[in-house]
Amino acid sequence: MKRYRWFIFPTLGLVLLIVGFLMFNISDALVYYRTPTEVIQDVQPDANGRLRLGGQVEAGSVTEVDGGVEFIVTDGVNAIAVSHTGAPQQLFQEGIGVVVEGAWYGDRFHSDTMIVKHDEQYRTDDAVYEEGEYPHEEEG
Repeated sequence: MKRYRWFIFPTLGLVLLIVGFLMFNISDALVYYRTPTEVIQDVQPDANGRLRLGGQVEAGSVTEVDGGVEFIVTDGVNAIAVSHTGAPQQLFQEGIGVVVEGAWYGDRFHSDTMIVKHDEQYRTDDAVYEEGEYPHEEEG
């Protein structure tokens, strides 16, 4: 019985160490977006001013402008006007799920990065992400 204990305790300790390591690293890699309601209710914006905004593109709100597109993102409760710089994704259209990254300038949210949802996947020009995933961009 004593040999069994000497085998079980180190093995259990190693498993707990691996699980703890994975949980710590996964939490650092997760990237979240905020809904319009969360952004409006947020009294403490990010220190660097950038954030990710996610929701549905409101029907009838898409307008092409020089150098980009303007539209409204809604979560069904609140809505935020967005000015996106650059060409929108090929799958971008009214009523589709979208995550945009950018910052506030005046009364509009200005984005420079867009990911659209098609089926159960979010797509950029370069990659496809399953729902719940989002690319982690390294700073530096």
